[in-house]
Amino acid sequence: MSISRDEEVLGGEPRIDGTRTGVRHVAARVVDGRRSPAHVADQFDVPLADVYEALAYYYEHLDEVRELEAENETAFERVRESSLRPKKTIQ
Repeated sequence: MSISRDEEVLGGEPRIDGTRTGVRHVAARVVDGRRSPAHVADQFDVPLADVYEALAYYYEHLDEVRELEAENETAFERVRESSLRPKKTIQ
């Protein structure tokens, strides 16, 4: 299988083995972005078979991937909110 997980890479999210290309990233471009798998393989410089394997993983673990997406969005919102707050001035 070419899908792996490692806490040191992408925070442990499922990814194409040997790359930093996450299953979420592949699915976002093919499913949501309506790009062809061949286009995505070329874009990420990975074999087309690995793109199809990432998509198979995505569909087999849809709840898990959606949970990862929600966690990522929540973390992003926290960073966005904290970075938009004006800094307190020192008097």
